[in-house]
Amino acid sequence: MTLYCAIDLHSNNNVPVVIDDCDKVLFQKRLPNNLEAIQAALEPFKPDLQAVAVESTFNWYWLVDGLNMDGYKTLLVNTTAVQQYSGIKHTNDFTDALWLAHLMRLGILPTGYIYPPKERAVRDLLRKRLQLVQQRVRNMLSAQNQVWRSTGLNVTSKPIKAADFSILNRLSDRHAQMAVRSNLNVIAVLNDEIDKIEKCVFKQSSLKPDFRKLLTINGVGNILAQTIMLETGDISRFERVGNFASYARCVDSSRTSNNKKKGVNNKKNGNKYLAWAFVEAAHSIIRYNKTAHRFYQRKRSQCNGALATKALAHKLARAAYFVMRDRVDFELDKLFST
Repeated sequence: MTLYCAIDLHSNNNVPVVIDDCDKVLFQKRLPNNLEAIQAALEPFKPDLQAVAVESTFNWYWLVDGLNMDGYKTLLVNTTAVQQYSGIKHTNDFTDALWLAHLMRLGILPTGYIYPPKERAVRDLLRKRLQLVQQRVRNMLSAQNQVWRSTGLNVTSKPIKAADFSILNRLSDRHAQMAVRSNLNVIAVLNDEIDKIEKCVFKQSSLKPDFRKLLTINGVGNILAQTIMLETGDISRFERVGNFASYARCVDSSRTSNNKKKGVNNKKNGNKYLAWAFVEAAHSIIRYNKTAHRFYQRKRSQCNGALATKALAHKLARAAYFVMRDRVDFELDKLFST
C-alpha cells in the first residue's frame, strides 16, 4: 500500500495529512512547528510513504531539510501553480493539506526546486548583501539631501559612501550635523558588513567553473556573476533557454486573444534577483560596448528606455544560459547575430 502525505505549513504550526490510494484519511492533526513532533507523527507511516509534500512558504527550510535528513522523500509545493479545489463550500487547513495529498496521488502536484542547503546558505548571504547595499543607498540619499537643503550645495555621493565625516564641516547647525552624522555612522557599519560578506561569498564562489565562465560576459563582474550563478543553481533544471529567460523575468507576460492584448499574467513569476542582475549587466554593457549600445539605441527608437534595457537583459540572460550549460566563454558576435 502506498501512502501520501502533505503538510500545510504556517508560521507557528502545521497540519500534516496522510491518505492512502483511495483518498482515505489515515492521519490528520495540527502540530507545533517542531521537527521532532512531526517526525514522531509520521514515523508509523514512513515505510509506505511515497513522499511528503510541503508548502513553499517563507519558512520551509527547516522542515524540508529535517525530513530529508531523516530519510523522507520531500516535495516542495509550488503554491502559485496549484489548482484550487472549487467543489467544497468550507475549506480549512485540513482540507488544504488533503487536497495537496490528493494531487500527489494523482501525479499532478506542481512542485518547485529544492535548493541544496549548503549552497542555499551562500545564496541567501549574497541576498543579504543586496539588502544592506539598499539600506546604504537610502542613508546616502538622506545625508545628501540634508546637506543640500541646509547649504544649497549638491554633495557628490562618493565621500558620503566612504563615510567621510569631514562633510559635517559644511553644516553650521548642530542638529543638521547630528542628522548627517547618524547617516554616516550607519553607512560606516554597512560598509564593513558588506565588505565581509563580499569576501566570504567570493571565497566560496571563485573556484567554481560557472563563476569563471560568467565573468567572460561583457558587463558582468564579480557580484553579478555570483548572483547569476547562485540564483540559478543547477542549470540543468531548465530544459530550454526560454525557461531560464522566463525565470529571470526577461519574458513578456502579456495575454492576447485574436492578436489583441487582453491583459497581463503574473509579472512576479520568476526570480527577482536574477532579473536585477541582468538589468544591471545591461546597464553596464551599454556604457562600455559599442555594439550593445547600438542595439540599445535601436530598440529605444522603437519603445521606451526601460523596455530597451529589458530587451538587452533578455539577450544577456540567454547568453548566460549557454555559458553555464555548455561551460564556454561568452562570444559577443553570437549575442547580436539574431
